[in-house]
Amino acid sequence: LVKTVTMSVVRSVMLKVPSATAKPGPSIGQALGPLGVNMSQFVKEFNDRTSAYTPGIPLPVKLTALSDRTFTFEIRTPSTSTLILQSLGITSGSTTPGTKEVGCLSMEAVYEIAKVKVRDEANRDQGLEGMCKTVVGTARSMGVSVRDFKE
Repeated sequence: LVKTVTMSVVRSVMLKVPSATAKPGPSIGQALGPLGVNMSQFVKEFNDRTSAYTPGIPLPVKLTALSDRTFTFEIRTPSTSTLILQSLGITSGSTTPGTKEVGCLSMEAVYEIAKVKVRDEANRDQGLEGMCKTVVGTARSMGVSVRDFKE
């Protein structure tokens, strides 16, 4: 006789973790501790899987804790605003968007950001053109103008 063990999902949590440089600490510990997940094991696996990214970029992670204290996690693409700031080489958007501009993004940069974002499962239905419009909208809300954009 073979016994089958079924593992049920305890809970899923969303985290923002810096790529390739995650350390066991309070920000991760407060989320994982109550789930019974081994924080050191998560950090090691996360850093291994994100070693190709630029170190320190905050990545959204959906972690699912299972009843046997194991876990699975899905790494998503960086936020659109993070990619825009990185593309422009600035640290923050405008304090008064619409009045004060902090930079100008080319349509090529918008296209490259959209290509990265459309890989996320949540954005697949939107298509590349729709994702480009989303990137432009996010840029404008940050006080970043977009060169050669036609409505």
